[in-house]
Amino acid sequence: MKKITNIALVIGGTFVLAMSVEFFILPYHILSGGVAGIAVAFEPFFHVDETLVANVLTIALLCVGTLVLGKQFGIDTILSSACYPIFTTALSYVAPYVPITVEPVLASFYAGLLGGVGIGIVMRAGASTGGMDVPPLIAHKLTGLKVSTGVMITDGLTVLIGIMAYGIDAALIGLVSVFASGIAIDKVLSIGAGSNAKSVTIISEKWKEIAEVVMRDMDRGVTFLEGEGGFQGDKKKVILCVVSAKQYSHLVEIINSIDDRAFTITTDASDMHGEGFTYASSTI
Repeated sequence: MKKITNIALVIGGTFVLAMSVEFFILPYHILSGGVAGIAVAFEPFFHVDETLVANVLTIALLCVGTLVLGKQFGIDTILSSACYPIFTTALSYVAPYVPITVEPVLASFYAGLLGGVGIGIVMRAGASTGGMDVPPLIAHKLTGLKVSTGVMITDGLTVLIGIMAYGIDAALIGLVSVFASGIAIDKVLSIGAGSNAKSVTIISEKWKEIAEVVMRDMDRGVTFLEGEGGFQGDKKKVILCVVSAKQYSHLVEIINSIDDRAFTITTDASDMHGEGFTYASSTI
């Protein structure tokens, strides 16, 4: 049931993202982040249909990301990346008949709001929309560059190209979309979460395998605590791990796939200090 729910969330979130692109970003030439922003920035230079460029980039980045980042990335991204071109192409025929007329600044705000909600919904399902998140992730894997820094560089280059094509005013309007998107993503991910992080205690005979996968696939550190069974007095390792709210469902899947008899205790964590919480980390 949870798997069906996650699939529905990914499809629904991708549809909302496609709406932001076809109803606001492309018609108003909003220099937002993502493949749509790239398509808008390059259109004056190459005069290629923006929806087509965004769709081709989405599929191409999915393929490159899967090759470089691994099969798990492809699994987490393929559904959204497959639905995105279908939705944007269909909505491109509908958009001209939808009478939405607003000021460019409002269009940028609504684009960011809708897009952020869509991306947040997909993330809540433990998946990814891929797109322009791929280059920063690849740079992080190959060079160690923080993903947050890579995203800033990618968005900065998009804005720079946009300034050359549309002028400084268009770039400033595009920033409204970027900020609105970030706020919307954060709000969607925090619904029902209680906090921005989870502290998870894991007791399992397969503690070593679980710890290795968490550190390798989630780029999160773990701490081993010494435990003792109350009934038999046997010594055992206990894993303590703190993850962001959006990573929690992925952590649970990892634990269940390795040891479905593992005992876990999860609590909301707050006032975190250190790598990944009080300063930038690739996994937040």
